[in-house]
Amino acid sequence: MELWSYIHNHLSNQEVVILITVIDCKGSSPGRVGFKMAVSEDGTIAGSIGGGVMEFNMVELARKMIINKIGNPLVKRQIHDSEAEFDKSGMICSGEQTHAFIPLSYSDIKTIAQIKDCIVKGSKGVLTYTPKSFSFNEDDAADGQTTAQIDHPDSWKYEEQIGLKDTVYVFGAGHISVPFSQILRMLDFRVVVFDNRKELSTFAANSFAHQKQIIDFSKVDHLVPEGQSSYVVIMSFGHKFDQIILKQLLPKQLKYLGMIGSKNKVLSIYDSLKGFGFTDNDFARVDSPIGISINSQTPAEIAISIAAKIILTRNGAKKVV
Repeated sequence: MELWSYIHNHLSNQEVVILITVIDCKGSSPGRVGFKMAVSEDGTIAGSIGGGVMEFNMVELARKMIINKIGNPLVKRQIHDSEAEFDKSGMICSGEQTHAFIPLSYSDIKTIAQIKDCIVKGSKGVLTYTPKSFSFNEDDAADGQTTAQIDHPDSWKYEEQIGLKDTVYVFGAGHISVPFSQILRMLDFRVVVFDNRKELSTFAANSFAHQKQIIDFSKVDHLVPEGQSSYVVIMSFGHKFDQIILKQLLPKQLKYLGMIGSKNKVLSIYDSLKGFGFTDNDFARVDSPIGISINSQTPAEIAISIAAKIILTRNGAKKVV
């Protein structure tokens, strides 16, 4: 979201922006498909396509495109091998990656605004690049696939689903929620925060969440869609509300479900929920006490420990190393 906001802001100032996207990669490439960065006319940059000397050279190429007023998209392959005959990146990690360079101007600001709006709403759409076009279309049926067809430098097409991204639904807007939302946003999660307390100072102060809402904790089932893009963190005000929320979300198939609390509190909630037919197999899917144990004390430290467990889950790691 920050990248698209950066682009929107610079286009609003009538500046040219070059959007660089990794559209193909092989082997041990530091940049993966979908990595993006933007280079603006004022010389600033946002995002990353893998770092190192390769990224530096690609930024310089983008700046030359701006200076020379090159208005057509182009692709550039980079091979991470010092023995490569052509397109050497300057890196030796092996593998290769191909970038699309998309010049954007004020005429593209409506498309960028559509992308931003789609991300905020959590809806879906398809972003398409070709040598002659840059477009975005909302599409609720988008299947999540990213595809690239590169025949030669003048014949290629890249399509990427935008909008439906990993979302963390945070139930509880207390002191932990603010640094937690900030960390998650830096990690490129969509962040939705719920609470049932009106005029809560930390709810108002949370400028990092993409969406905030005051709700009735007894009616949360419809707020969280099932699927591998849904992560839930329960840290409401008190044992009673945590149990009410967990009871509704425990039957759902989610990527991650965590609940804050001491071991005694957690066991007490589990014992109560057994009366509603839940079993130890159900509770085994809950990360509680939540997060990775780092002897955290402050709200920021607790937020980091929870975020670390969510990263571990998203990346598919089996254990903490």
